[in-house]
Amino acid sequence: MNIYGLIGYPLGHSFSKKYFTEKFAQMGIADNNAYELFELPDIQAFPQLIESRPNLKGLNVTIPHKQAVMPFLDGLDASAEKVGAVNVIKIGEGGKLIGYNSDYYGFKTSLEEFIPADAALKALILGNGGAAKAVIAALSDLSIPYKIVSRTKSADALGYEDLTTEIGNYQLIINSSPVGTYPKADICPDIPYEQLTSNHYLYDLVYNPVQTLFLQKGEVQGAKTHNGLKMLHLQAEKAWEIWNL
Repeated sequence: MNIYGLIGYPLGHSFSKKYFTEKFAQMGIADNNAYELFELPDIQAFPQLIESRPNLKGLNVTIPHKQAVMPFLDGLDASAEKVGAVNVIKIGEGGKLIGYNSDYYGFKTSLEEFIPADAALKALILGNGGAAKAVIAALSDLSIPYKIVSRTKSADALGYEDLTTEIGNYQLIINSSPVGTYPKADICPDIPYEQLTSNHYLYDLVYNPVQTLFLQKGEVQGAKTHNGLKMLHLQAEKAWEIWNL
């Protein structure tokens, strides 16, 4: 039995197991392929997981381990080097662990479908974790100027308190943080929603719930909205492609 899986903590909100279980059934390979969830509160347990599961062929990586797992790998694909974070691990011959990043592909492709091709946009990235790194890489390649917004203001990041005067200068607002994810769906990033207009585009990497409070508040103001589900599907298919290279 070939085993694939997801590492992270917590994993109660994950869509990956259902997605790949259904995919294996549709492909007619469910008899010898399975997908499991591996909750790892501490990344130091990662080597033991690998050692105890010799039939592991590939892993997805989610919060909070997209960067923390990197020192445990034998190498990085160019995609992971570019982003500086790993969300896919291929386990090859001799147990060699190679890290990839499919978040970049999923985000960039879905963003290009969401925003007009000729739009001259500037972006705000809410959050500066592992997911934000894929967003930054994609925006850079699309030549979209951006600014990070963090709870801790710095030379490289705006503070949320700055948005009262700054949000009008940015048309694309991307929530790369987990704020608003089920079961804490009654909260949202602390931005001045009343200043949003029909010229704004709100992209939420969160996919559960489908319509986050962040997106709901944007829609009330006439903003265009997009959740993280399409990105998730795209990155999952890219992961499957990587595992089968």
